[in-house]
Amino acid sequence: MRKPRTEASAKTADPELQNEGEGSRSAARRYDAGAERATVSTHRTEELAKEAERALKGPEGPSLRDAERRGKAAKHR
Repeated sequence: MRKPRTEASAKTADPELQNEGEGSRSAARRYDAGAERATVSTHRTEELAKEAERALKGPEGPSLRDAERRGKAAKHR
């Protein structure tokens, strides 16, 4: 027979993996850190822009444009 799960046993040791509910502060910190790293250098920003341009001109371009269109439409609801 399994022991009933208690709140203490349900928590993981790693606070980054714990459910924080809506408005996850750790996810926001990770996003902010990634966004900061991506824009710190002009060189990296230019690389990312060229990569995006190649993706739009390549075979995945139509699906990327469709995703952009759906994202913009969802913002206006």
